[in-house]
Amino acid sequence: MSRKSTHAKVAGSRHREAPFLPERERYLRNCADSGATPGSLTIKRNELIWIARLLPATAPLGIDIAQLHELVQQRASMHTGITMGTRMIVVARPWLRFLGWWREPTKDLAFQGFLDGYIKWMCDERGFSRSTVDQWQGRIRQFLQWCEETGRDLKGLRPTDIDDYFIRNAARWGRISMKTMTGALRIFLRYAAAHGLCDSRLATALRTPRMYAQESLPSAPGWTDVQRILATTETDKPADIRNRAILMLLSIYGMRRGEVVALRLDQVDWAGRKLHVFRLKRRQPQVYPLLPTVAQALARYIDTVRPHCSAPEIFLRLKAPQRALTPAALFDFVNGKFKALGIETKHRGPHALRHACAARLVAQGLSFKEIGHHLGHRSASATMTYAKVDMRALREVGDFDLGELS
Repeated sequence: MSRKSTHAKVAGSRHREAPFLPERERYLRNCADSGATPGSLTIKRNELIWIARLLPATAPLGIDIAQLHELVQQRASMHTGITMGTRMIVVARPWLRFLGWWREPTKDLAFQGFLDGYIKWMCDERGFSRSTVDQWQGRIRQFLQWCEETGRDLKGLRPTDIDDYFIRNAARWGRISMKTMTGALRIFLRYAAAHGLCDSRLATALRTPRMYAQESLPSAPGWTDVQRILATTETDKPADIRNRAILMLLSIYGMRRGEVVALRLDQVDWAGRKLHVFRLKRRQPQVYPLLPTVAQALARYIDTVRPHCSAPEIFLRLKAPQRALTPAALFDFVNGKFKALGIETKHRGPHALRHACAARLVAQGLSFKEIGHHLGHRSASATMTYAKVDMRALREVGDFDLGELS
């Protein structure tokens, strides 16, 4: 074997054995698709090996610039050279941003105390889900940042100031985004008024943009497309065995990706043939029959593929470090299935399979109350969007039987 081929073999082995392999490969593929040269990709790949080895297991929770500099110091203790540390930061930061793991430096707001109090109120008093709190926190932070940048004080805020804020963002907000922002801001202003932070009339002065019943359409792929996606997992590959079970939970039970990754081993009642799901939006448990096809897929994965470790979650990474899958990982592999099969739909992630489940239930004549209960909706209005589909086309799917996918 030549020296060149030996070097390539060793480099390939280092790449495969380093932590965060799927995350590195996904990023490198994205760089290649964006036009990165072979030489640039080689540099990135080699740097990412070092970075991955130094990253803590908690990296998916966020890495900031201070932590990144600490990693540089750790590497500097093994190798000298300022340029090496600089190159490491240059490569690491876009990779972490790509994964959603980068924690941007945050400027302290003069209103930070107000925002912290509001977040605590949303969690403790209103019982909002973590995803809702995170979303509204970001929107209100943007608003408070704008107030600070424009020299506005909450106490002196007037309806015309609110109008200015919406006018400034009108170019990048559609009516749906504007409606969401209006709702989030109204609740915050009510909270602020109750605590004497602003005029109580501000919240009532906000007007929600008018929305139309048929303005948005559900993004549901056809059930035949769902069957095509499932068919790609009919192999003996460990990843396919795991992913088949995940796809069934998404498309048959209409689970959200956060609910799938949070599903624990003790939530499967094998003897009673029941599946206990904690619905994120309703914030309460829900019991489903454990259908034979799903039970078979879960049992095959758990018995033959799932790594033996103390993690309570069912779905784990197949390579070290062995921890629960993230919602982002679920999105990536489902989105990849849609792309590989050329399935054209508005959205191509786990939620699209939830929509497909709902659309199939609509096609079979189930009531909105029944469909809403199956999907874990808090209100009937959340289910109404699934009525806006091509009913004739959906009825071509065939008789409804959750237990069969063929």
